[in-house]
Amino acid sequence: MGAARRRRKERPEEAPPPAGSSTVAELDLKPALEAVLMVVDEPATEEHLARVLRRPRREIAVALRELSEEYTRQGRGFDLRPVAGGWRFYTRPEYADAVEGFVLDGQQARLTQAALETLAVVAYRQPVSRSKVSAVRGVNCDGVMRTLLQRGLIEEAGTEPETGAILYRTTNYFLERMGLRGLDELPELAPFLPEADAVEAESQEGVPSFDVDDSGDSPTS
Repeated sequence: MGAARRRRKERPEEAPPPAGSSTVAELDLKPALEAVLMVVDEPATEEHLARVLRRPRREIAVALRELSEEYTRQGRGFDLRPVAGGWRFYTRPEYADAVEGFVLDGQQARLTQAALETLAVVAYRQPVSRSKVSAVRGVNCDGVMRTLLQRGLIEEAGTEPETGAILYRTTNYFLERMGLRGLDELPELAPFLPEADAVEAESQEGVPSFDVDDSGDSPTS
């Protein structure tokens, strides 16, 4: 008896199921999706939503598209869009002035023209080195590139085999901010950008061959 009691006492207790796990799958799917998507800080994938809400991915995908169509039919001020591999709520473009007035309230947080031009070069020529970005723009872009890195719009993408120069590419956050599902949705502007190799000439990575342009740190009006 004593040995049996000791064996029962030494047996590890079973871990309790996660709180609410038995009820999540019973929730109405569309309201549950709305509740979750209201608190995400980046696009939520269908796989993640399916795992959290304990539903098949196909069921999640259908419900998301139906919600998006419902918001459009109802003329709501927000939209549910697939972007950067996931889904997220966005305000509709026609209400941009109202949203901007509320969020900024007299303050400007836009990128400068220099930063936008530099970001465009990276987006269309990625992966690309700083010297090649500078070659396309005709000015040294080190300061602007630092700004774009700090804001999470670009990131390092290895090195160039021939020169060892650091290469840069746009990030998932860039896709999110631009409202794109992928880079293939970028407008057809690349043919109008000069090839960096053709204009780079003898410039080298890290050598300031151009006038310095670090105005990307200052917001525009």
